[in-house]
Amino acid sequence: MEKETYLTYVLGQELFAVNVKNVLEVLEQQQITRVPKSPDHILGIINFRGEILPVVSTHLKFGFTDSEPSLKTYVIVYDLAREEGHYLVAATADGVKDVIEVLPDEIKPVPEMGVQFDARFLQGAIMRHDRFILLVNPDKLFSTKDIEININQQAI
Repeated sequence: MEKETYLTYVLGQELFAVNVKNVLEVLEQQQITRVPKSPDHILGIINFRGEILPVVSTHLKFGFTDSEPSLKTYVIVYDLAREEGHYLVAATADGVKDVIEVLPDEIKPVPEMGVQFDARFLQGAIMRHDRFILLVNPDKLFSTKDIEININQQAI
């Protein structure tokens, strides 16, 4: 079995990971410009290499109580493939940890019951050092509406 590489990051008290093939870059706190009438989970937009990207609050997407970005907030830039092509979306994280390798048979399903956030956005969980790491499925986490904000901003 071939190992996959994941970037681990922190949201609140939980540890998450995303496949590095979906991560373009990790940025330290960015100047986020709020956009009027954008959905609640969209914190605003940032300039990334000359492109305007929406910044998604992963706290709100997962149903956590959100807080204002602090100096410790990181922004992960995701590269997503859709039928229309590749799109970039940014999302917040409270901290970035390590890069880990995961075997496919280590990934276990996440039960819907008892989870205090939306588990639809997860592809599974693994156990490392007596702690669960929740594996994010970015294709499910970022909706078409999140990407449409990116497309609409590019047209401006």
